[in-house]
This record gives sequence, structure tokens and C-alpha cells, in this order.
Amino acid sequence: MKSMTGYGRATGALAGFSLTVQVSSVNRKTLDLTVALPEPWESLEPVAGELVRKYAARGKVHVAIELTGGTAGADRTWDEDAAADVLDRLATFAAGQGVAFQPTPELLWQIVSAQRRGTELPPAEEAQPAVLEALEEALRSFAAMRAREGESLLIDFLARLETLRRHIDQVATRAPLVPALQRDQMLKRLREAELDLNPEDERVLKEIALFADRCDISEELTRLRSHLEQFTALLKSEAEIGRKSEFILQEIGREVHTIGSKGNDLVIARAVIELKNELERIREQIANVE
Repeated sequence: MKSMTGYGRATGALAGFSLTVQVSSVNRKTLDLTVALPEPWESLEPVAGELVRKYAARGKVHVAIELTGGTAGADRTWDEDAAADVLDRLATFAAGQGVAFQPTPELLWQIVSAQRRGTELPPAEEAQPAVLEALEEALRSFAAMRAREGESLLIDFLARLETLRRHIDQVATRAPLVPALQRDQMLKRLREAELDLNPEDERVLKEIALFADRCDISEELTRLRSHLEQFTALLKSEAEIGRKSEFILQEIGREVHTIGSKGNDLVIARAVIELKNELERIREQIANVE
């Protein structure tokens, strides 16, 4: 089991730059991947995305690839020849228009700023091996964190499933007693109404039989236990868990609701409330599982 929440980071050196790769994710029903790269390397986005998909199938995953330090910003210089050429051309143009040309400090600043030289990034083809190596290192760290969180989630799920089983056992123990309790309650009401009917009267027996049939939840309990076993096996498997677990939880919820509707007993009703509460906690937590 893997959590959809994770973080990984890796660094490296590339052509005098410090290369930093960070991978982070939060829960999302599908894979929502974004890759932030320096503009000259945007062609690397598809291959970076392909590598990420080997480590993540669901979640909102963000990859940030940055170059910092080194010569990335320290060696920016003015291109004085280019700035002087622009200034000469402006002076010639002004003279041709009969306009006095007296450059201001602000104009000079604009010209030289526009002609700054900076260290160029290596081409994307040359950078690709180093970028992918750092990305894979970050992804391994990212995957390890998701696996650790997944182990914690698995322990929590297994404990909650045991809680569900205890409540189900309570319902299963109580359910066979309900028809007899209902029979006694019915006879009590008849006596209180001063309707002296024989407990063996066919009408009484028929009503009790109909009630017993309506409140029979043996099939629901069998399906419910089966769903719990499927869910437990899925949690312990190496398969993708998220989508399939949502379907199984939906089926478990349906059986619990039916048991609550048919049980017609206070003890069963209380157990059903606890089952629903625990199921809701599991649903909230399963949203964090890949």
C-alpha cells in the first residue's frame, strides 16, 4: 500500500549550475502531473513525465526542476559594444530628424539593461541525462516516503476492520433473537388491549412468520463478511488499491444500510450506527491511498 502524499528531493551539478529537483504530491482521484522546467528545457517535459508515471499512478504530483547558484547569476555582464552601437544609432537617428540628442542616465540604464549578457543554459539534449538522473533520485525518495506512510495507513485500516467485525458479530448474535422478542412484544400488546388470543392462533403465528421473514438479515451478513475479506485482501496486495477499494466500501455501506432497515431492533440499530461511523472514517482515509 502506498500513500498519495509524498515528497522527494535531489541535487546535482550541471555545467557550473546547482541542479535541484523536487517532487511532491497530494491526493487526487487520477494522476494530475505538472512539471516546471527552465524555459529552454521545456522539450524535456514528456520524458520527465514518463519517468514520474513509473512511480505514481494517482495523485496531484508536482515536479520542480531548477538551476541555482554557481554561474547561473554571478557572471552576468554588460554587453558594452552592443549598448554603444544602440546609442550611436539613436544619435544618428536624432540628428537626421533635427532633434538634439542628449542621453540621460535613465536612457543609458535602459539600453545597457537590455543588452546584458548572461550565462546560457546547456542545450536540453546535453542536460537530459543529468536532469533525469536527479529526477529519478528524487522519485526514489518520494516513493519511499509514500511507502512508509502507506504502512501506517495499512495498520490503521486493519484495526478499523477488526472494529467492524466486532460490530458485525454483535449484530449476528442479536439477529436470531429478534423474532422471538417481537412475538413476546406482540402478545404483550394484545393482552394490554384485552384481546385474549391464543399464542398458537394461526393469525398470530402468521404475523410472527411474516415479521421474521422481513427482518432476516442472514444474507446481508454473509455478503458483508465477504466484502470485508475482499477489502482486507486488497489492502494487503501489491495492486493499485484506491479505485477498487472505493467500490468495495460502497458495497459494504449498502449492506450495512439494508441491515439497519431490516433489523428492527434497538441493539442492532446501535451497532449499525457504529458501523456507519467507522466506515466513514475508512472512506476519508482511503482517499489518501494510491
